[in-house]
Amino acid sequence: MDLGLKGKKALIAGASKNIGAAIARCLAAEGCQLFLVSRDAERLQQLCGQLGGKQAGHHYMAVDLRIEGKPAEAAQEALRRAGNVDIVIHNVGGGLGYKDVLGPCSDWEDVWQFNVGIAIEINRILIPPMRQRKWGRVVHVSSIVAQAGEPLGEFSGSLPYTAAKAYLNAYIKGIGRAVAGDNVVVSGVMPGAVRSQGKFWDRMIQEDPAKVKDFINHYYPAGRFGTAEEIAPFVALLASQQASFASGSLIPVSGGMV
Repeated sequence: MDLGLKGKKALIAGASKNIGAAIARCLAAEGCQLFLVSRDAERLQQLCGQLGGKQAGHHYMAVDLRIEGKPAEAAQEALRRAGNVDIVIHNVGGGLGYKDVLGPCSDWEDVWQFNVGIAIEINRILIPPMRQRKWGRVVHVSSIVAQAGEPLGEFSGSLPYTAAKAYLNAYIKGIGRAVAGDNVVVSGVMPGAVRSQGKFWDRMIQEDPAKVKDFINHYYPAGRFGTAEEIAPFVALLASQQASFASGSLIPVSGGMV
């Protein structure tokens, strides 16, 4: 299938490793020119070089998007370097260690900004030019917990994170409807548990593999973790010409967790 991505210019927020890096490799293989954004300059430089660097039309920017004003700065820099941005991939987010369900509003707001606010700030700059050109794709990496809720028990996660991703899903559906008439398709994927180097599940499986296996068997019918490489193709499809009727869509990629 021809995804129609050759020559398209894509900003990937949270691009330096794991799911973000897998998405970058997938889009580069389809012929996209990438503007990679994350905090890790060394990883960005390495990834950009692996994908062909400036000769292939790729650029990167090391910036902490949690700092006020930096999401807008990154979006403007992408426009300056690329001329236009056809595709935006939002792969920034996390629970930030907040697990107290009765924690202060400031904790919830911090998690909301990380998972939703950054995307809104970037979108408000990059979506209007897409609407003018009558072509654009904006794909958000949400989470299956936004739909299924956080599992209870030994490995219960962050309720502020779950709530933020649920908000993100509502945002995706709403803004997807608002801009669909201009051929700007806003959508999202909802991964389940993905084992990523240095992340929570990677640490837990080394500390207590039997307990983790029991958790996975209980909540995930596939009986295993997902991989970043299993998420990236769905993002590439939603970023493509073939996703022209996918406005507001949210695709679970979760090993059967529902």
